[in-house]
Amino acid sequence: MRENGFRAEEIDTTKPHPARIYDYLLGGKDNYDVDRQAGEQLIAAAPEARIGVRANRAFLRRAIRHVVGTGVRQFLDIGTGLPTSPNVHETALEVAPDIRVAYVDNDPIVHTHAGALLSAAGTTGIVLADLRDPRAILDDPDVHAVIDFDEPVALLLVAVLHFLTDADKPEEIIATLRDALAPGSHLILSHATGDFADRSGAAAVYSKATASMNLRTRTEIERFFDGFELIDPGVAQVPFWRPDTPPPPRSREIGFYGGVARKLT
Repeated sequence: MRENGFRAEEIDTTKPHPARIYDYLLGGKDNYDVDRQAGEQLIAAAPEARIGVRANRAFLRRAIRHVVGTGVRQFLDIGTGLPTSPNVHETALEVAPDIRVAYVDNDPIVHTHAGALLSAAGTTGIVLADLRDPRAILDDPDVHAVIDFDEPVALLLVAVLHFLTDADKPEEIIATLRDALAPGSHLILSHATGDFADRSGAAAVYSKATASMNLRTRTEIERFFDGFELIDPGVAQVPFWRPDTPPPPRSREIGFYGGVARKLT
């Protein structure tokens, strides 16, 4: 993967960034005071926020293991965020040795940290790109250095689509990505919701961040799976998607849906 350097002034530390807020909620250290303040405001508005992001991370790990079990060996993780361990390739490698992962994010800090972490990984890479321009992702030579689109791919859109507004046309973005995938590919997706409590206060925290939070209902989220076949149990709150341990306390309050689906043709 190509090495990109960034001057300090190119990285905006005056506003919270979703990836760095998420890192803070997970207990990470790759964040700034402005991100930590936003994280605490988020917890005040949605007390289950910290257990919610951890449950979302656990969902991701279960979904990865399922997809690897179907024979998929390639992952395109868009909106990867800061590389909290265990990350996608570490989780997949627990199941199979021949894993390839292309990480994509639009934050230079994510790119820099992930690039340092992945420099020795060999079959992984990090690309600086934006989900709002899916064609650029699909055409990027660094993505093609890792991903063979003639073979099944697991497309990961985990906790990222809620940062797109309806004006960004997320359904069209997913359709562009879906149409580039071979049969047997999978979509792993999670998304924030206000179905279980009024979370307008939590969404308001992101009004001062670099991306807004756009909560959607289960029905709206299910539409993102058009063209795929959802596997059981369909779109569910993340702690209840094929749990392998008892769900954490307050799981019924967690405002994250998750689902995994397969592309048949």
